[in-house]
Amino acid sequence: MDKKVRKVVVAYSGGLDTSIIIPWLKENYGCEVIAYTADIGQGDNMEELKEKALKTGASKVYVDDLREEFIREYIYPTLKAHAIYEGQYLLGTSFARPISAKHQVLVAEKEGADALAHGCTGKGNDQVRFELTYKALNPKLRVIAPWREWGIRSREEAIRYAKEKNVPITATLTKIYSHDQNLWHLSSEGGELEDPWQAPPESMFGLTVSPEAAPDRPTIITVDFENGEPTALNGEKLPPVKLLAALNKLGGENGIGRVDMVENRLVGIKSRGVYETPGGTILYAAHRELESLVLSGQLLRMKESLAPRYAELIYNGQWFTPLRQALDAFIQKTQEKVTGTVRLKLYKGNVIVQGRKSPYSLYREDYATFGEDDVYNQHDAEGFINLFGLPLKVKALIDIEGTGASEYRHPDYSKFKRD
Repeated sequence: MDKKVRKVVVAYSGGLDTSIIIPWLKENYGCEVIAYTADIGQGDNMEELKEKALKTGASKVYVDDLREEFIREYIYPTLKAHAIYEGQYLLGTSFARPISAKHQVLVAEKEGADALAHGCTGKGNDQVRFELTYKALNPKLRVIAPWREWGIRSREEAIRYAKEKNVPITATLTKIYSHDQNLWHLSSEGGELEDPWQAPPESMFGLTVSPEAAPDRPTIITVDFENGEPTALNGEKLPPVKLLAALNKLGGENGIGRVDMVENRLVGIKSRGVYETPGGTILYAAHRELESLVLSGQLLRMKESLAPRYAELIYNGQWFTPLRQALDAFIQKTQEKVTGTVRLKLYKGNVIVQGRKSPYSLYREDYATFGEDDVYNQHDAEGFINLFGLPLKVKALIDIEGTGASEYRHPDYSKFKRD
């Protein structure tokens, strides 16, 4: 093992993996270790986190409050793109890694460190998300990934190592879930969830009640948007962090935003994850409904066709890439008139649209009505249908002339001919 490392900045969460990394780095590399934590709403006591990192062997601890940056520069672009991975996952962990890795690089540059470290396993997606960000922002920094080097091969072994080094942890051998929480979501993996036939225990959920336990009466809310970004809840203007927190509370109380899925990891294996995204689920429903009112059909279909690709880029750790940035420029252009209000009913796990309005609405009652109007001549439909169906007519005439049939018969006509 090459030990020519002087100073390393480790992405520190205070969880099992990163807690044991600090003593392991000092033991195996003989280097100074600086801990870096991005506060993106994971709910930790940051003073306790700092104290724990220092007691574990870190020489310094940096904690940055990135909650608003996280929402404005990572959550909102993904929301505007309506990016959903494999039709279900709202990418809460995926776009949390680039912002953390970005600021970790900035600390390394400030401290004159020569290496970066993370606690991601060699089987997961997060190692890619961290390291692609490192490469995009400062490829000269060396990357140390202990899970790809050390002899520890399971969480059980990691727990034993922590006990040997007197590292305080919360994980136990009887309840080994891997949780990841931020302002957007709470994810859970591991333990009994590794059996996809087993239903997740109710005790595992942290942000949402079960739909069965949600109130029997619906909650009606309105969400206002300006240029594709949520700005107000029930008519009250709120800054991003407070707005998302309020939606998480309302969604959680109504059992909204639970996803249990088997997903395809970038490394080629399948994994089972349980996600809770109450506020995000509400915002996706509201944002999409407003877009249906203000975007033309062609623009909306093009945007929808790009959404899975945008989601895939985020999931695969390719946030800081020219392709995502180019897609983002297109998406931002589409949001110029996504301004208005959506009314929603929250009821036992469901988000039900009740109404939508916008000063830029393309919906016109005088165009859409089935009653008499002065803007649409129904006789015009005949010419439109004749032109729209012209390719079909030409093909049919060629088929008839080619067979020499005196009259046209459908290819399957014999099936319907009666005796």
